[in-house]
Amino acid sequence: MINHHLNLILNPNLLPAFRLTLRQHLLPSLILLLSTSTAIAADEPFRPRAGKFPPLEKAHVYRGELVFVDHPNRRGSIRLQGSGMFFRNDPHPFAMLPYGLVRYHGAPADLRDVPLGTVMHVHAFLPPDPTISAVPVLPVDSKSKDANHNRGAGIAPAENHVLLLEDEPSFCLRNGLVWKLKEVELQNNAGMIVASREHPEGSDEKPSTESLPFDAATRIWRGREMLLIEDMISEGIWPPQGKKSLDSQVAMLGITWKPTPDGVFTRFHISDIWLDDDARHRAARNQTEVHRAFIRSRWMPAWIDSVEYGKFGRATVTATLFGGMDASLYADFKKDVPAMINAVENTLKHTHGAYGPAHMASGGTILDVTQLPGEAPTGSSGIQIRFETDLIIEGIRPGRVVRVRPNSWPQVQVPREEFLNDASSLEERFPTPAIFPKY
Repeated sequence: MINHHLNLILNPNLLPAFRLTLRQHLLPSLILLLSTSTAIAADEPFRPRAGKFPPLEKAHVYRGELVFVDHPNRRGSIRLQGSGMFFRNDPHPFAMLPYGLVRYHGAPADLRDVPLGTVMHVHAFLPPDPTISAVPVLPVDSKSKDANHNRGAGIAPAENHVLLLEDEPSFCLRNGLVWKLKEVELQNNAGMIVASREHPEGSDEKPSTESLPFDAATRIWRGREMLLIEDMISEGIWPPQGKKSLDSQVAMLGITWKPTPDGVFTRFHISDIWLDDDARHRAARNQTEVHRAFIRSRWMPAWIDSVEYGKFGRATVTATLFGGMDASLYADFKKDVPAMINAVENTLKHTHGAYGPAHMASGGTILDVTQLPGEAPTGSSGIQIRFETDLIIEGIRPGRVVRVRPNSWPQVQVPREEFLNDASSLEERFPTPAIFPKY
């Protein structure tokens, strides 16, 4: 594609005016293609190893629109932003690693919490074990291949096992960035905001400026209020029609994608605007409460570091709790607290759960809770527990993934799609249309 663009731009047989038009339309795409190719060449694929959290800096990084979610199996599809026409890009399947984190509104989340259409930032790796991958396994060099039909390269990477999946506010908060709003243009309760994503105090890097559309469905948050565009107009903050400078007002933006008129193929849309820290903190707090209740009902995920076997089914289990949860959840893991451990799949679905997760779980007592030295890698809490049980079950083995429940958490039944009756059945792990009732 790069050579084809160059030949068109440099072709001496074309009329000068036509060559100028081609330069204006093709050079931006050509520059993006060249930069993408350079990044791809420098990006060495990394395959995580069992029992070890992979370093975030070795992940392949991309972003795109969340278009499909299979939340019980912690997988979905994303339409990746590449060098070509965004709307033509096929949805690209991904699977969350067992310890993979989802962040939404700057808070912990489950895939079910993130609305379809949200633009997500992705840090992903090759499948740890291709033989049990929940999504298609692609050639290692697939991200460098041109997808043709004006789609370009980079939209189908083999790195489809995700360590970190985060929306725009979460990405900005993690990287110390904000959006600075430069100008608004308004007509009939819809329009365009010119903004740049940058460090609050500025930096040596020159930020790029984007034009982002909004409409009457865009939510505007200020303190405890959710404002409409009419409110912004009536307060004189935005004009009824035309343009107005916003003087680099600092804000957080929620970003989605919608089909765009006027032949613009890659332009993202503003779903939310948080005008102050109070509004942003309230959004994060609400999402934290949603996720906290979810984890207490499904149990804390972890993996087994070691098992010391005793007599007559007794064992002492050492496990590392996965990261990214609210601190209050980890605070419930204390020495001498009764608890239960149950085996789960890499999708975090409970095994043998028809009678509830507690039916086959190993009960016992937490002997110790240890904060491991150094900074915990992404995916790990850095918290290790030792747990003693008098009934060790098959699924609790070194390297296996489990879920742990302090007995102070509620004991509930999980819905049918979130447990396995037969963990060895591929049909049950990844259901086909045969799961639907016969009418």
